[in-house]
This record gives sequence, C-alpha cells and structure tokens, in this order.
Amino acid sequence: MDVDSLIERVLERSVAGSAGPGAPPMLGRAIRHSVFPGGARVRPKLCVAVAAACGEGRDIEAASGAGAALELMHCASLVHDDLPAFDGAAIRRGKPSVHAAYGEAIAVLAGDALIVMAFETLLRECRASPQALAPLMAILINAVGTPRGIVAGQAWESEPVLDLSAYHQAKTGALFVAASMAGAAAAGLDPAPWRALGERLGEAYQVADDLRDVLLDEDELGKPAGQDASHLRPNAVQNFGVAGAITRLKGLIAGASDSIPDCAGAPMLRDIVHGQSARLMPQSLLRNVA
Repeated sequence: MDVDSLIERVLERSVAGSAGPGAPPMLGRAIRHSVFPGGARVRPKLCVAVAAACGEGRDIEAASGAGAALELMHCASLVHDDLPAFDGAAIRRGKPSVHAAYGEAIAVLAGDALIVMAFETLLRECRASPQALAPLMAILINAVGTPRGIVAGQAWESEPVLDLSAYHQAKTGALFVAASMAGAAAAGLDPAPWRALGERLGEAYQVADDLRDVLLDEDELGKPAGQDASHLRPNAVQNFGVAGAITRLKGLIAGASDSIPDCAGAPMLRDIVHGQSARLMPQSLLRNVA
C-alpha cells in the first residue's frame, strides 16, 4: 500500500469512530468535515518517510499511526484557528470552515475531540508495537500542549507582545519537529538528532505561509488572504521583505536537507525535502514577485 493510502485509511478508522449509535450526529459530521478531504498531509508523510529512511523493515504501522495522530492535531488547530475568537475565517481548504458550516459551539467541540482522537489513534495503531508507544506519546504531548506546542502557539496571538520566534516555533514548527522525531522513534532510533530537520522544515512552511498570505488571493489560497495584516501579526515578509523571505525560505530548505542524519534512506529523504521547494514556492507566487 502506498503512503497516501495508508495514512488515509488510518484517518478514516479514527474519524469513523466519532459517528454511530449514541453519538451526536452534527459533531460527527463536523469532525469529518475538518479531516476530509484533507490538505497535502505533509506532516504524516514526513513521519513515515523518516521511519522508512531509518532502515528497511522498520515499524511503518507505528509511524503511520503517529503521523495520522499529528494530522488530527493539525486539523484541530485549523478548526480552532478559524474561530471568530481568532482569525474568524469563513473558508478553509476551499470550503466553509467548520464554524461557518456547523456553528461556533460545534467547532470548538470538534477541535477538542480531534485532539483527544489523536491520542486514541496513537494507542490503537501502536498495539503491535508497545515498545514505541511511550516515546511517541511523549513527542505528541510536547507537540500539542504548553509551553511550546500548538496550543501555546495559538495562545501567543492573544498576548499583548508577541515573541515571533516562539510563536512560529510553537504554532508551525512543533508538529514538524514531532513528525521527524516520531518517525525516528517509531523506527526504534534516538529521535533527538532528527529535531533539526523538523525545526527547519517548520520554519520553511511558516515563511512560505507568510509569503502566500501577502502575494496570493483567496481563490489561490483556499482560505482568506491578508490575515497577518488584518490581525496586525508580525511575519516573515514584514521582517525580511518579499525577496528576503524567499531567500530565507530557500536557505531553510537547503538547511533541512543538510540536517538529515546519516541513515540508509538519507538520499531518498533529501529528494523529498528538495521536492517540497516547488510546492512551497509555486510559479504563481514567484510571478507575483517578478
């Protein structure tokens, strides 16, 4: 089974458990709405790719479970980010955001349920690999909570003074760090050397998101544009200018590739990282700069 299908099957098992007899039907529909159809599934793909790169025969099931758990956390963060209390976005992935489709109360609960579902997914998918569960659980807890997880990242937006580095590391970087470290942990290796890969990829995605927010429109983004300016949030374009942000993005991709530890699949993983540059810097974005 290819990686895309593997991840989607794990996600489907998780989401299916939120519906059925005795379950609130609107909540179940809102949860499904937030997960399917998904985005690029970058975080779970990174997790599985790292596990595969660490050596043939490694525990891809544990890696796909951890990756799917991270994707559910990511979906939860998007549901909460779109709420009126934060960005108030009516569009996400080219369709109504969860609060626009189901109301604010259901959206809050759907986001909460997705975070719980992430841990349930990890427990279920690691039944055949109990030795991997404890390190993977620790990685996920650090990625979602405080002081440096996605909850902390969202909270920075409500602070009177925003620490841009801490904000970006928590809101965007935390799940990328978790994906790279969880892939190594699922393969039975020390996850610490893989932190740098996640940190650099996470920052690259944040810089790219800041560029898109400035240079692309809502139809191209699939979500509202100009959010940083409308909410007076610091961003990479404000700090470096458009050309400087693009240069920084390229440097981060190169740095991510260079940070990959020696392993059997390092060349394959470097190809994957460099392949992300085309996705992060689409020609439509570069044309707007020219």
